[in-house]
Amino acid sequence: MGLGNDRPTLVFLHGFLGSHCDFIHLATELNQSKLKPHNCLLLDLPGHGKSLGLPDRAYTLQGAAEAMLHTLDLCNIDRPILYGYSMGGRLALYLALRWPDRFSSAFLESTSPGLATATEQSDRREQDKRLAQSIQADFPKFLNTWYEADLFKSLQTHPIFPNLLDRRHQNDPKELARSLLNMGTGFQPSLWPELPQAKIPLHLIVGTADPKFCAINQKIQQLCPTAQLHQIPNIGHNLHVEAPNAIVKIILNNPSSP
Repeated sequence: MGLGNDRPTLVFLHGFLGSHCDFIHLATELNQSKLKPHNCLLLDLPGHGKSLGLPDRAYTLQGAAEAMLHTLDLCNIDRPILYGYSMGGRLALYLALRWPDRFSSAFLESTSPGLATATEQSDRREQDKRLAQSIQADFPKFLNTWYEADLFKSLQTHPIFPNLLDRRHQNDPKELARSLLNMGTGFQPSLWPELPQAKIPLHLIVGTADPKFCAINQKIQQLCPTAQLHQIPNIGHNLHVEAPNAIVKIILNNPSSP
């Protein structure tokens, strides 16, 4: 609970390049739901939105987690529900596994537990370093290349995509590079070994048009006794944009008692 009433509180954590604005529509629908209205707290990850110029530690997974726990304490929010997308999903999973007593459940959209081996992590760190350089060298070109990936094929044809891309251009390239070089997949600890010990419900949300993350989340479900997989047909990586009504339905049909 928190934010002044007995409604459940849902904390949203956006993905790389995003901001709290990405979840305004979803939060509005949940806040006004007749079935089960929610309080919604929308946060900016380090290097995104208004969370800029922070100490170096804040850009790490551990530092971001500590900052979020501090925010919950300041807001007097007890055992909220987590909702994380992509990079925000990795942070949400980290919080859910390391501080299960602080949360009631987690909804993880297009989320990975990180890379399982040191070799994979090392290779990804080198890739992230190159990406960070390209972000700072020519940010518009980077954005065009980023969204040409197969992960976002269905997103590119969505009517909201031009507005989303315009918001992405408002980011600070230097801050995004700091985020990628500290919270990128290659720089986070592998959470795979911790999945069997998960203590709170984990709702895994993926689109069937995103085969990479479908496979990852099917493996998570096999390893994690508290995980439940939700697959949305014909949708890609960015489900909260492409299928917000389906996301709302999943959340409302799987309530948690904070």
